[in-house]
Amino acid sequence: MAQKEEAAAAATTTEESAPASQNGEDLENLDDPEKLKELIQLPPFEIVTGERLPVNYFKFQFRNVEYSSGRNKTFLCYVIEVQDKGGQVQASRGYLEDEHATAHAEEAFFNTVVPTFDPALRYNVTWYVSSSPCVACADRIIKTLSKTKNLRLLILVGRLFMWEEPEMQAALKKLKEAGCRLRIMKPQDFEYIWQNFVEQEEGESKAFEPWEDIQENFLYYEEKLADILK
Repeated sequence: MAQKEEAAAAATTTEESAPASQNGEDLENLDDPEKLKELIQLPPFEIVTGERLPVNYFKFQFRNVEYSSGRNKTFLCYVIEVQDKGGQVQASRGYLEDEHATAHAEEAFFNTVVPTFDPALRYNVTWYVSSSPCVACADRIIKTLSKTKNLRLLILVGRLFMWEEPEMQAALKKLKEAGCRLRIMKPQDFEYIWQNFVEQEEGESKAFEPWEDIQENFLYYEEKLADILK
């Protein structure tokens, strides 16, 4: 399996990422100077939030493919379960996506969602992420878990990001040591995202259609993650 392209790395410039659309499809009219200027002048950091993401985003960005060319952004769907003082559990969910390469959705979760947590309550958070965290995001996760004692985090990923790199393997091991649970998404997890986070046509709920190699790629990534974390 070829290594995932590092298009999502923080060092990538807006100019470098401009020729591809956010969904991995070629943008039109890039020869138009005004169009290119508009792309380059996009703000360096923007986080898109919501409850449901478009179907085409899910089908392209979450697919657990061998070659992930063009998938230069992170999609993070989350479920938060909070236990109040009376023992009642309440759940909420949403999703984040990073629009530009200078920040990632994981960072946005800690900057925008975690500050709303009540220190007196306990939170179980589940992330469904298109790919595993980069080294910088893994470090932020570790630091947040160490100082946020009422937070437990489970991360389910569609793909492993740059898993062959020694520093990335070390970061994943540190995540485990910090108490973060990390696993590869099974086909059932993709179906859960489809049902709970993907836009459905009004009055109609279309069944999830697994792609051909979904199980094969899950087993491949599961084996690689187990080897890294052992």
